[in-house]
Amino acid sequence: MFLPKYPDSPTPPPAHTHAPTDPAPVRRGLPSLPVDQKMVATVLVAGVVLTALLAAVAVTAISVAVAAVVVRSLLRDQYRR
Repeated sequence: MFLPKYPDSPTPPPAHTHAPTDPAPVRRGLPSLPVDQKMVATVLVAGVVLTALLAAVAVTAISVAVAAVVVRSLLRDQYRR
């Protein structure tokens, strides 16, 4: 009496199956670069040169700032007299 009634045949498959029109793009990895001693040496030299240039800019900026403070102090003392 309270038992479920099952259909005689299974549910038919859907009439339309979804197929994407554009297939997913194939992802390719990055090309491998041959790493040899010349490339490592070049990268190290470039890193050292860039670091030296950055340090030179920093030292120059600090020295210009100190010189500006000294000149300002000298000029201020001169105008007070």
